[in-house]
Amino acid sequence: MAEATSRSLRDGSLEGEHCPALTIKDSRQSPLGSHAFNHFLSSLASNISASKSQARGLVLVALSKSPAFYFNLLRSKGIDADLVRVLDCYSDPFGWKDRILKLGSDQRDSVKGPVTEFKDVKDTSKLLSSILDVGRGFVGDGKARFAVAIDSVSVILRHSPLSAVASLISTLRSHDRVSCMFWLIHSDLHEPRASSALEYISTMVASLEATVEVTEGIKNPENLFGLEQNSHRGKFQARLKRRNGRVKLLHEDFHMEQGGIKFTAVSSENTAVNQSLVPKVQFNLQLSEKEKDDRAKVVLPFEHQGNRKTVQIYDGRRSLSEGKDPHSMHLSALSAERNNETKGTGEIHYIRDSDDEAPDSDEDPDDDLDI
Repeated sequence: MAEATSRSLRDGSLEGEHCPALTIKDSRQSPLGSHAFNHFLSSLASNISASKSQARGLVLVALSKSPAFYFNLLRSKGIDADLVRVLDCYSDPFGWKDRILKLGSDQRDSVKGPVTEFKDVKDTSKLLSSILDVGRGFVGDGKARFAVAIDSVSVILRHSPLSAVASLISTLRSHDRVSCMFWLIHSDLHEPRASSALEYISTMVASLEATVEVTEGIKNPENLFGLEQNSHRGKFQARLKRRNGRVKLLHEDFHMEQGGIKFTAVSSENTAVNQSLVPKVQFNLQLSEKEKDDRAKVVLPFEHQGNRKTVQIYDGRRSLSEGKDPHSMHLSALSAERNNETKGTGEIHYIRDSDDEAPDSDEDPDDDLDI
């Protein structure tokens, strides 16, 4: 569930462990990843504001939207935005404004208020240093931790190799001041290995999938209907890796409302559809009512038949003759006498396997020896 994912981000990491990390994936079929990102951002910021989270502050790396958008979003939900610091990579990502105005200012500005501009998204090393500087300047010295959110890893991947981006995220995850982190990636804009690498680094993967599959081209009326449906609803699938190595899979539906994205339990209609998608086989996997009744009537071996007699079970620690009636003991004695009478003699008969066998093969091969 989305709630379980939010709790994991809220609780943070244990001492000596890497922090929990969430990858949010969307695609052209279901382009609502930014709304899911805003949901987790608001949830985590609310927990930080209420002092329910391990993190004492949140560093937001803004690449796809302006800092003003996020501050307005948090304030509209009644969340204290003073606990959020934004590293602005949106306003001037390559320092072009400085070049035009010939200001020549340093690309790494000091932390001034809630927003810090960053002007070289191609340099992931400087980006890492800026994130840590903003976090340390925000929560101060000591053991206080801060959370990190990146609103679009896809923007960084446009200008930096996958190895550099993976190194950036891995370093943040292993840093002792980072409590948790999450990011958004548009999976179909990159090669599959990019999404796979980020999923491998993360402890949680949230995928937004379309309700209706849309084929290539939009001239088909059915495709237009599918695009409309996918624009405001879809399926949310989360994969959580536990500390003990187990993996938990969660499924939910989501739909868009005026206040944002809402998650609900999987409807019964979807459950029926999933059951109908089970592959058909040549045998039944379940028993009918008649088959269950027939199975219940089968008498198993050594099962008490209910003949109104006392059930006696030999457990190996008492004599079989204990508790037996005299008649049964007399029958046992007669049987023993008959066995003793037949113990005196015995014969062994040998039958030749075939006529091809030598005539004297049944004789003792040592008869001709002088012993």
